[in-house]
Amino acid sequence: MRLLEADLRTERQPRAGLDTEHAWRAFIRFGRRRFDTPNTPDADGLLFQYGTYSCGGPTAFTVELTRQFEVIDRDGDHDHYVQIFCELNYGLPSALQALGSYSSWFFHDSGTDLDHWAGEVSSRAAWATIRAFKPVSVRVFEESV
Repeated sequence: MRLLEADLRTERQPRAGLDTEHAWRAFIRFGRRRFDTPNTPDADGLLFQYGTYSCGGPTAFTVELTRQFEVIDRDGDHDHYVQIFCELNYGLPSALQALGSYSSWFFHDSGTDLDHWAGEVSSRAAWATIRAFKPVSVRVFEESV
């Protein structure tokens, strides 16, 4: 989580002033860093998703940038995942709610190129709409699932 927070700081924006584009660039920088993960196809993944959700608070249009790491037990079997989130909350602008929901995964070592995936995500028509709005809050946190 600290590494993602450091990447967010390199955008030279206070977290309260962070916009979608800055957060995305920081997330992709964080995604380029490789870690010692198990040798399984979904051990290290990135998730881009958006939609209108109520995640423990008021309903809001949210963009979630998530990095997921698999954790194995002593026998080498799956134990759980650790997910590191950068959650951008936009309130309830009707233009964003109209986008519906979307999610896209990228996994290291799957044969897909990270920059290609990132380009596909940021070239979606919805991206231009999302970028036009500034998040009302940005939250970075970690969970085990």
